[in-house]
Amino acid sequence: MAGRAADLAAGEGRNALWLATRGWRVTAVDFSAVGLDKGRAVEATLDLAHPVDWVCADVLAWAPPAAYDLVVIAYLQVVAAERRAAVRRAVEALRPGGTFLLVAHDTSNLTEGVGGPQDASVLMTAEDVLADLDGIEVDVVRAGRVTREVPGEDGPATAYDALVRVVRRG
Repeated sequence: MAGRAADLAAGEGRNALWLATRGWRVTAVDFSAVGLDKGRAVEATLDLAHPVDWVCADVLAWAPPAAYDLVVIAYLQVVAAERRAAVRRAVEALRPGGTFLLVAHDTSNLTEGVGGPQDASVLMTAEDVLADLDGIEVDVVRAGRVTREVPGEDGPATAYDALVRVVRRG
């Protein structure tokens, strides 16, 4: 059942729009007005039950006005201290029983995979993200490294991502 969702570091809002087409009431937050404007332009072509709330703000400083059923962070590339702040803020924005989902370029992608950032300081593992949540009561649904097929010079290649899905305890 759809509910309230926040897409943090939404960029052009691809995930926010996907959720909105499935009935979610979505808030998309990003510091780039240009990216959000692109999302708004795509939204204008869709028939949505609930319009996306586009918020131009830094996810490290944004204070959510309400409790969410789902908070998504996809491919946020910041250093560890900033990641920790964003991840903690995201989980604290959840209502009890709400789900936090993070996908990011895994640290191992730098040496074992293809594509993604080449700066190790913005890469992470699922274990790093779980450590970021120390002291916040969550149930871990899934946390680990996953593969993603991407185009390579000689055909399909493998990229490695960190995937974390937790549910906030009440």
